[in-house]
Amino acid sequence: MTDRLKSFLFRLRFRTKITLGMAAMLILSCVIIGLTLSNMASTALLEEGKKRGSALSSGLAFRLAEPILATDFLQMKNLIDNVHTQYEDVVYVFLIDTEGNVLSHTFTGGFPTDLLQVNMDPSDPQPLLLSTEKGTIYDCASPVLLGDRNLGTVRLGLSRDHLEILIQRQRWTALLTTLGVLTLGLVLSSWFATTVTRRLNKLRWSAEEVVQGNLDIQTSSEPRRHCWEIMQCGKQECPAYADTRRRCWYIPETLCEDCQNIGHRQKIENCRKCRVYRQLVGDEIQDLSEAFDVMALTVKNHINELIEREKTIVQQQGLLKTIMNVTPDFITLQDRNLKYQFASKAFCDYFDLKEDDILGRTDFEIFPEEQADSNYHEDRQILSTGRPLSKEVTLSRKGREVWMHVLKVPVYDQEKNIIGLLLTARDITMLKKYQEQLIQSQKMEDLGRLAGGVAHEINTPLGIILGYTQLLLEEVENDEWAEDLKTIEKQTKICRKIVADLLGFSRYSQSTSQPVDMNRSLEEVIKLVEHVLSLSHIRIYKSLDPNIPPFVGDHERLKQVWLNLINNAADAIGQDGVIYVKSKLCAHRQRIIISIADTGAGIEEESLSKIFDPFFTTKSVGKGTGLGLSVSFGIIKDHGGDISALSPPPVEYLPRDFPRSPSYGPGTVFIVELPLEGKTLEKENEDGGHCST
Repeated sequence: MTDRLKSFLFRLRFRTKITLGMAAMLILSCVIIGLTLSNMASTALLEEGKKRGSALSSGLAFRLAEPILATDFLQMKNLIDNVHTQYEDVVYVFLIDTEGNVLSHTFTGGFPTDLLQVNMDPSDPQPLLLSTEKGTIYDCASPVLLGDRNLGTVRLGLSRDHLEILIQRQRWTALLTTLGVLTLGLVLSSWFATTVTRRLNKLRWSAEEVVQGNLDIQTSSEPRRHCWEIMQCGKQECPAYADTRRRCWYIPETLCEDCQNIGHRQKIENCRKCRVYRQLVGDEIQDLSEAFDVMALTVKNHINELIEREKTIVQQQGLLKTIMNVTPDFITLQDRNLKYQFASKAFCDYFDLKEDDILGRTDFEIFPEEQADSNYHEDRQILSTGRPLSKEVTLSRKGREVWMHVLKVPVYDQEKNIIGLLLTARDITMLKKYQEQLIQSQKMEDLGRLAGGVAHEINTPLGIILGYTQLLLEEVENDEWAEDLKTIEKQTKICRKIVADLLGFSRYSQSTSQPVDMNRSLEEVIKLVEHVLSLSHIRIYKSLDPNIPPFVGDHERLKQVWLNLINNAADAIGQDGVIYVKSKLCAHRQRIIISIADTGAGIEEESLSKIFDPFFTTKSVGKGTGLGLSVSFGIIKDHGGDISALSPPPVEYLPRDFPRSPSYGPGTVFIVELPLEGKTLEKENEDGGHCST
């Protein structure tokens, strides 16, 4: 029963609880006060009635003294009747002498002698309550005195029923008054409960709105005046200025004199002494409402800051992930258990894996056991020692071998504890090739310097041998000796050409610069070799651009380049073929392009990158020294140009009517690019600005 009552009371609304509680207190208070006052009033009325009866009897006894001495019974009767008739609550009055004889009375049906048996003690003249046929009566006795002489006793009967009527009237009056006060109290209690609960309900509504995410609420009432209006400070830069939602003592860093450079608690203490606080402060519920508004606004600002930070973090994460995915390097992050937490797109693409197939897994779940075991011991060593690892490894996948520079470093947290392992790996295959080329170039440079020195030393003896051989040829008459001398002369010339090539390769020859008509230099070379090549059924086609401006360079050395390229083309053809020589001005790229294409056997792809290396040749032994293209490469580079070869030649380097024959090979085209005067030859990508011949 008690639990049900508690549950019932717990479910009651707070307003009902306040109303019922205050009503109960009012009712209890009114009942207690009403009963107490009623009893006190009843007692007072009864006492008053007794005193009144005693007073009436005493007054009558005083006036009866003279009639008793004069034995004037008529006057006695008049005085007694006068009192009996004047007061309606006086039931009877009678006078007895000292002998107990009734001298006068107001009874009409005979004197009740029983009255002479009671209340006859003159020493105790207290009203005595008697129960008679006419109801309860207070019998009041007063002696008739003349000085110290007792002349008799006056007995007066005062009706208590009349007093009871007065008491009942007083009780009804008290009851009605109590009910009126109680009703007024209940009305005031209801108003008070409504006032308190309305503000509490607003707080509850605000709390529900906050729970639902609405932080733009205003629980407290807006003050009639604001702090800047009370203080008339005019400080618009103050954070509290124009802030109608918060009281100024809740706002930090206000510009009040007593609120600067102190903590929030000290600021509140100082504000309690401010007249703004004294004018605007409310009761506890108002304080609670204001604190709730400040809390909601603070939470809103904090959430907005968190949202902005989240946006920034998401943007940075997206940007970082984009960078990680765009970079061609392999980037992975593993935790202490060597489970992948991140893998870049390049890493996933190389191993044909998706990111979801890598994250949360170890190397044993991704790679072959042998490789995973090797990685495991290597990674554990780094995690235990904290020393990073840098190495170069070769990876072979899908028939392609690549060199990778791998760097593994431990990842630390703020407490300097190792929490993971970061791996970066970069493809250094091209770098390795460049290193090999650099080493080869350095070796060739040293070899060229050595060969140039040797050639310079033997050039003079060769000249002497050739000179004396030619003198002997003029004087000798023996045919056999002449034939031997011619053989010596021929081999000496071959040696001198080799020496000349070595000197050219080592740049020991002198160079002169002058305006060169590129087309004329090409025609001179073509005219020089055209007849000789025709004997091998090799025809030369040419297409020379007349708009080519003069080129400042070494005329003879450039002719040497054209001659080397045409001889190489003829050597590649052997018998029966075509050589196509073309010049073109590429105005938008600021360069002159010379191409020499042939229908020879072509050059294998792996040899294309080596054909300009010194002493590299695809010709049979005794038919080439491997220096012609190297010398040509050096001459073109000296003129700021570039030379390259393509095999087979693309169609854009051949004319539409270029002759075709089943006996022709795939052919090769050598492309020479020379910058116009005052320009430099810039590298361009394959798709942009290409200008074919």
